Amino acid sequence: MHDTKHAFGSAMHTLMAKVPFARITVGDICETCGMSRKSFYYHFRDKYELLGWVFETEFIHPAKETPFPTVWDFVHALCHYLHTHRAFYVNAFTVCGQNAFAEQFYQLLRPVAAPYVVPGFTEHADESSFNENYLFDAFFCSLLRWLHGKPALSPDEYVEAIKAVTCHTAAFFQQLS
Repeated sequence: MHDTKHAFGSAMHTLMAKVPFARITVGDICETCGMSRKSFYYHFRDKYELLGWVFETEFIHPAKETPFPTVWDFVHALCHYLHTHRAFYVNAFTVCGQNAFAEQFYQLLRPVAAPYVVPGFTEHADESSFNENYLFDAFFCSLLRWLHGKPALSPDEYVEAIKAVTCHTAAFFQQLS
């Protein structure tokens, strides 16, 4: 069963490298991996669920098992993964509306990233929710802009740029205090 799901995921990768997500059908996915529609629907409700499953399986599950020493190590791993599969994720983030991949991505990533991000940016418990929302929203917007950038910075360049702006911003606000 696990191999079947991976076959559908691989087919989705293959198709999304050359076809806009909106034009990909369940039939296309099945044809690409040589599986039946019945098998697809046994494992997934629709192509949107498959899209989320790919991200969850390829990045989220391994990230949960990896003790990243710092938030920057986590961000670095995420950026390298997204850069490696850039065409796939640029295409995935075009999905809008009720089944928007951006929402799935955000919901899957946030609980895994929170332990690395939030502790360093909250002094009081009542700040936690606001700070977490602000940090994740800012990072998410920046990440999307980076993925769509032409030419895109390398993952290493992007992470260094985020580090620099974070340090400069912290120093600026420290001066205002």
